[in-house]
Amino acid sequence: MCAALLLATGAAPLIESTGVSLNSRLAWLNVLALIAVVLPAFSAGLLEDLTQRYSPNIRLLATAGSGALACWMLNLSIPRSDLAWVDSFWTVWPWCGIVMAFVAIAGLPHAFNIIDGYNGLAGTVAIAICLALAHVALQVGDRQIAAMVLCLAAVTLGFLVWNWPRGWIFAGDCGAYLWGVVIAVSAIMLVQRHPAVSPWFPMLLLIYPVWETLFSIYRKSVRGSSPDVADALHFHQLVFRRIVRKVFDDDESRRVLIRNNRTSPYLWGFTMLTVVPALLFWNRTALLICFCLLFIVSYVAAYLAIVRFKVPGWLRH
Repeated sequence: MCAALLLATGAAPLIESTGVSLNSRLAWLNVLALIAVVLPAFSAGLLEDLTQRYSPNIRLLATAGSGALACWMLNLSIPRSDLAWVDSFWTVWPWCGIVMAFVAIAGLPHAFNIIDGYNGLAGTVAIAICLALAHVALQVGDRQIAAMVLCLAAVTLGFLVWNWPRGWIFAGDCGAYLWGVVIAVSAIMLVQRHPAVSPWFPMLLLIYPVWETLFSIYRKSVRGSSPDVADALHFHQLVFRRIVRKVFDDDESRRVLIRNNRTSPYLWGFTMLTVVPALLFWNRTALLICFCLLFIVSYVAAYLAIVRFKVPGWLRH
């Protein structure tokens, strides 16, 4: 998937050199910078997938390396929050925007890794987010960002053909880290280049994986567990165990596969609750913040309902 993305992004300047204009302004320097930024996170994820010997702290260090390279090589920064009291601090301390960009790029790969639990889940979420970013990028005339995220969406679609519903291949840590780094870089570049785009637009787009991560850290801390200790209490895991109906089949592995495939559509619908309003109100900060808060409240209410076995019957059918 990583190779396909790099080939796709690298093809744009190659095609333009033949005289066919794609109007994407993807230069070889941009492609090389993207390779350098993605490489630490992707390499750590690939080594973990192959060996299962790398701790979460080492992988976090690798994604932090990608974040540092992105901020340095691409000069990335989140320039504003569109909240007057916050922006007043950022005006005095502009390095805050660089720190926020670094944290976003270092953290989002792990957020995608957390939701990558069932066939087709993280891949479909990544495609929806990429298409939304591409739409807004084209609205403001930025074909470079649009080309980059469309390439990622295209290679992810090719991956999904084999991942859902049969589960013949899996993204693994390296795939999740690839999605996280490229999407984070694209979102920050979009906000940084175009003042018309609210910084809360990518926040709402990404609120599902981001809040899943933050909520997981919170509930593990409350229980006295370390945030890097895996458990089976993520939202998608609860949906799998308590909402998706049992499958009556003589083959145990087939029963698990069918329930696995039926889990992802529930979360696809949940994701659309953030993608659709983000697309409709991408330049209206107040509404985007309201939808972010609404998602958080809805997530917590849904989580508690599932834990307490108070899910409406129609959801289980």
